[in-house]
Amino acid sequence: MKTIKKQMKLKMAAGVAFLLMSAMSFAQNDSTNETTFQRNGFIFEIGLGGGVISIEDSEGIQTFDTSQGAFSFPELKFGFMLNDKLAITASMPGNIYEFQDNDRHFGSFIPSVQYWVKDRWWIHGGIGLAIDGPALYDINDENDDWNFGCAVMASSGYEFYKKKNFALNIQSKIVLGRAFLEGDAHRDAALFNVGLGFSWL
Repeated sequence: MKTIKKQMKLKMAAGVAFLLMSAMSFAQNDSTNETTFQRNGFIFEIGLGGGVISIEDSEGIQTFDTSQGAFSFPELKFGFMLNDKLAITASMPGNIYEFQDNDRHFGSFIPSVQYWVKDRWWIHGGIGLAIDGPALYDINDENDDWNFGCAVMASSGYEFYKKKNFALNIQSKIVLGRAFLEGDAHRDAALFNVGLGFSWL
């Protein structure tokens, strides 16, 4: 069990390291610090991708020793540009996971900020509400409970295509959350996703 947990942590660490190295290399290739793309007003983004999710239940039903492959769609983000580099946003990341033969969704609603370090490279993060509920296509009598808690998110992305007020980016995201269940129990989740974002600025 400890070996599996250690392997999972190593894989996640390697993924984060790869993301940071990629972002740094993109940033270094950006030869100018000047912004060539004007951002103002409202922003809206739809994201899709995949990754891994690990769930641990305080009742011991499921532990972090097992992780699941997962899809994330749609991930939504909306907000407002405070200036050309900084936006205040609300994000809704999340993944679908399997729990006792039912499909559930561990997601969140996170007030956050997004900052463009370079013209095309941004970082994004915040803290907010964790939401653990049934996947909308799998609501039944045994899978109809909704649980709430807290979550934190950190992400980074690179806009590899921009035209007028549209941008296409590649991004990765880490979300850590805890949802509180009945009877003083709780469910923890760790999500790591990589995907595409379609933004309108």
